[in-house]
Amino acid sequence: MANGPVVLSSASPDETRAIGERIGAALAPGSVVLLRGPLGAGKTVLAKGIARGLGIEDEIISPTYTIVADYPGRIPLAHVDLYRVEGATQIANLGLDDLLAGPGVTVVEWGEKLEPTLRGRGAVRVTISLEPDGGRLIVVEGLAS
Repeated sequence: MANGPVVLSSASPDETRAIGERIGAALAPGSVVLLRGPLGAGKTVLAKGIARGLGIEDEIISPTYTIVADYPGRIPLAHVDLYRVEGATQIANLGLDDLLAGPGVTVVEWGEKLEPTLRGRGAVRVTISLEPDGGRLIVVEGLAS
């Protein structure tokens, strides 16, 4: 993402899912995607699209209570939800290092909680903002090292 952020807009969940599908189709094995945005912004909808772009046909649900869900596909997906996780110690105790270094794609909801540990590792940040008209503004960018 050397050319700066990509700014997209979505007027519906279907459009958000389609944006996620385009992101997923462009990801390589080992990619990490950090999803950021308020509750109800569409992080899980975007994750469903990313999964579809990776060739995953399973129904994707947010792993809020299990924290990590794995899905087979053209490139395997690890879907992580850090909503209920607080602090660096809890995150460190999850053992995500092996997962993040694995051959699949890792998508992390509430990714801002993990972001400080990933600087310089080539992760992608996707920030979803709520627009006054009910739409979504989606900004896709690489993390600065």
